[in-house]
Amino acid sequence: MAGIVDTNILLYAANRDASEHIAAREFLLRAGAGPEQWYLTEGILYEFLRVATHPKVFSQPLTWQEAMEFIRRVVGNPCFRVLTAGEQHWSLLGELLSCLTHPSGNLFFDIRTAVLMREHGVREIYTSDVDFLQFPGLHVVNPIQKRAQT
Repeated sequence: MAGIVDTNILLYAANRDASEHIAAREFLLRAGAGPEQWYLTEGILYEFLRVATHPKVFSQPLTWQEAMEFIRRVVGNPCFRVLTAGEQHWSLLGELLSCLTHPSGNLFFDIRTAVLMREHGVREIYTSDVDFLQFPGLHVVNPIQKRAQT
């Protein structure tokens, strides 16, 4: 079953120096070649651009041109679709926030993804970010370790 591909999987696939590179790259190649629909969000794409080009994160960051080319290849594949906020977004955000213990700070990047998933009926997220485990109703799959958690 297909789902959202999170920023960290894109970063691993783009960063040849990452120990997770081969697994992430192979995962993306399989996703892009299969019959299933996969999803991204604008926030995930912008976060990829921010991190991939950041000299304090990577010793050899991508140039903005390299990062954009990577994104163009992914987004240009018909197996990938970018989810955007619709009319229910803000009410769903309020519902999700009321389920969390202490939503604050950087967690709002993940909260936005979780709300978009609810809004579009997507239950699975492919990520190595364990923060997604706190969102009720999401099925978290780490394609690097090939394990799933709910």
